[in-house]
Amino acid sequence: MSKKHPVIAVTGSSGAGTTFVKRAFEYIFKKENINPLVIEGDSFHKYNRKEMKAMVKKQESLGNSFFSHFGSDANLFEQIEKSFQEYGKNGSCSKRYYLHSEEEAKEHNKRLNTNLSPGEFTPWENTGQDTDLLLYEGLHGAVVTDSIDVAKHADLKIGVVPVINLEWIQKIHRDKAERGYLAEETVATILRRMPDYINYITTQFSRTDINFQRVATVDTSNPFIARDIPTPNESFVVIHFNDLNKTTPDFDYLLKHIKRSFKSRNNTIVIPGEAMSIAMEIILQPIINQAIKDSKTLI
Repeated sequence: MSKKHPVIAVTGSSGAGTTFVKRAFEYIFKKENINPLVIEGDSFHKYNRKEMKAMVKKQESLGNSFFSHFGSDANLFEQIEKSFQEYGKNGSCSKRYYLHSEEEAKEHNKRLNTNLSPGEFTPWENTGQDTDLLLYEGLHGAVVTDSIDVAKHADLKIGVVPVINLEWIQKIHRDKAERGYLAEETVATILRRMPDYINYITTQFSRTDINFQRVATVDTSNPFIARDIPTPNESFVVIHFNDLNKTTPDFDYLLKHIKRSFKSRNNTIVIPGEAMSIAMEIILQPIINQAIKDSKTLI
């Protein structure tokens, strides 16, 4: 990483745990006194909540039962690419917020003197001046189609990829706890998203630089009846480095300082689930510090 304005993308599907990884980054930023511009992937959806529900019904009436937030038709992929490209070049870019809750709506309405409701977007704003790097967290941080290439504009790409049954368990429980959805509603959403999941989400993880994949050590055979989410103590995390020439982890240090860790391949280390935070700090902090050091030499 040697750009003047580094771009970091944390990508994974809904319920995969990207927010946890974003918080780990934010801890490193606070510790190292780094000022980031944080952008959430939800802000690049094409439709607000009301419009999306209407579009799903419209597509179903046309015989398309698979219209989803995972696909190109429901997102502004070109705007993600533009934002990454602009930030990498200028250190600023356009940003808006998707308002998930009443609290978020109240906060931004006060800031912008607007009257927006949950499920709507704030206006686009040019922002990022005087920040050290951009951190994107969302669904499409490494997406590539015939017309756009988001991945090439991100200097560091992190994939968050629980095994599929665990991902579904996390989504079902999150949707119920945070959004009040019935399990049946979430299952219907999972089924509707499946083609786009295969075509737009999983393909990204061959382009990411580091993948964190959580694997449960308890039975998740039927994720749709699981009563709880497996805890970190009930899982391992498989950490895979796609290019050891770009990211140079100190495997000996990791193996020494994380008990019960082991290498499964020359570019893969397996750690206990409860050690994911410390492993991320050990792996990512040197990369981030080097990116900031390199960027300052170009000022």
